[in-house]
Amino acid sequence: MARDLFHNQVKTALIKEGWEITHDPYSIKISEAIKVQIDLGAESTIAAQRDQEKIAVEIKSFITDSDISEFHGALGQYLNYLQALELKDPERILYLAVPVDAYTEFFKIPFIQMSLKRHEVNLIVYNPRKEEIEQWIKFSSIDS
Repeated sequence: MARDLFHNQVKTALIKEGWEITHDPYSIKISEAIKVQIDLGAESTIAAQRDQEKIAVEIKSFITDSDISEFHGALGQYLNYLQALELKDPERILYLAVPVDAYTEFFKIPFIQMSLKRHEVNLIVYNPRKEEIEQWIKFSSIDS
């Protein structure tokens, strides 16, 4: 599996925020023929703040010439991974990690916001240069 360009930056950012990386990658066997690999699995190390929350993170860079094509692929992966988690690890929350530039320039477009809300996509907005999480967005807080 090829790692995303910003894989290590997101991993570092999560660790800085108190997450323990438990899987890199997080593999889920769906059947004998199908296995999916989500980029990272993590658990909170600060139980009082996050109530032992478990997450899975699919990292995207959005550096291609077509943000909409990359979004189509990312959304499809997200929905498949969400279904796999529902079957094999239902307490784990899935996030799509996107760089801050892509979020401000593309993910705020009303059509994209509508799609994110319709498909209940949770986002992590990260800054690859600073190796920091800028924002956690649960689908319920995405603007319509």
